[in-house]
Amino acid sequence: MIRLENITIGYGERILLRDITAGFAAGALTALVGRNGTGKSTLMRAITGLGEYLSGEVILRGKSLKELTPAQMSQTIAFVNTERIRVANLSCRDVVSLGRSPYTNWIGKMQPEDEQIVMRSLSLVGMESYASRSMDQMSDGECQRVMIARALAQQTPIILLDEPTSFLDMPNRYELCSLLASLAHDEGKCVLFSTHELDIAISLCDTIALIDPPTLHHLPANEMVHSGHIERLFSSSKVYFDPVSGSVRAK
Repeated sequence: MIRLENITIGYGERILLRDITAGFAAGALTALVGRNGTGKSTLMRAITGLGEYLSGEVILRGKSLKELTPAQMSQTIAFVNTERIRVANLSCRDVVSLGRSPYTNWIGKMQPEDEQIVMRSLSLVGMESYASRSMDQMSDGECQRVMIARALAQQTPIILLDEPTSFLDMPNRYELCSLLASLAHDEGKCVLFSTHELDIAISLCDTIALIDPPTLHHLPANEMVHSGHIERLFSSSKVYFDPVSGSVRAK
């Protein structure tokens, strides 16, 4: 569903990733991991069309990213970034309704079908009872669920999330990523998210894409654990990767 062909990204003369080729399938949850500053957010923005890449091609559902119109993009891929949304007097229902904008008429009028999709999206993330609540009265975890509901209301086959577990405690991190796994498996979506939580990636994800500049290694989670790539990534740091628990700790 997402295909990267010989993609190179970087800034000026600094190359973060060079000539990488990888594919991310429908119905699978993939974690994008790597050290800070190695290009996780940059790669995700390139896939969503919000950032540039130096060479290569991004293919979404068989079509080149460069050939897709903004309207087609909005119906193909949804992106949830790391920003915490706190809008006073804007209800959860209103926020999720923004995901229907690619399908409403020029004045943005919601039809009964759109309203049903909004409520179903809230229900899928366990937030249906919060529909009338204001976003500024909710926790970080609750707000993150609402933003995922907005992406679901957009009804795109591809969902990208940039560090969705930021600002969350450990139980909420697992709960959120379990939700993402369910969305991928039950809804047949291609879900890719960046994270620093290796234990979560190993235990809940189907595949792991690991950035080891200027290379991207993409393997099933269990194969990634035994590949040696993660140990090599941390070999020059004062940390230790435990392949059994998936945890990283100081030496």
